[in-house]
Amino acid sequence: MPGRIRVQVLAADPVSEAGVASQLRYRSELEVVAAGGADTQPEVVVVVADEVDEERLRAVRAVRRAGRSRVVLVASELDGRAVLTAVEAGASGIVRRREATPERLSAAIRAAANGDGTLPPDLLGRLLQQVGSPRQTHGMTRGLTYGGLTQRELRVLQLLADGMSTSEIARELAYSERTIKNAIHDLTSRLNLRNRSHAVAFALRQGLI
Repeated sequence: MPGRIRVQVLAADPVSEAGVASQLRYRSELEVVAAGGADTQPEVVVVVADEVDEERLRAVRAVRRAGRSRVVLVASELDGRAVLTAVEAGASGIVRRREATPERLSAAIRAAANGDGTLPPDLLGRLLQQVGSPRQTHGMTRGLTYGGLTQRELRVLQLLADGMSTSEIARELAYSERTIKNAIHDLTSRLNLRNRSHAVAFALRQGLI
């Protein structure tokens, strides 16, 4: 079927990989492809893990380095630090494993394919908790400051962190959706951020919101 999103599933064990792939095959908007096919480059790779350890982060980075595929991470154990490191490694979407119904996972895949990010709303609170604790400043090389962002961009980041969609942000700020989309695009492009999730995570780490 034309227009379907090509998806590949990677997991540490074959049972998990086969189970997730089997659920996604029933989604008419998705096409599950096997690894290694030259003519079946996936648009989105779903990485399944128990915890966000270095091995899983390497898998996320490897997918991002290999081509234009985006990554949705499905993990059992998640906290603020895990979310930050996963987003910074290149994950476009993060779904808690116990909440990864076919509907929710396919929604995260569609968002990733469109260049958007997905985070469980409660994890944003954990992110805030993480960055609210004493932070180490070494390794922060991008140097975001309030002076580098307009008040509108800061407000858009705050509303993104609250889980609002583009249309909801537009209504809240009394702008058109196009204006908000342009603001988000300009923000992520200027700061070399991959997507909305990365923008929110990085702004939280820098204490901007």
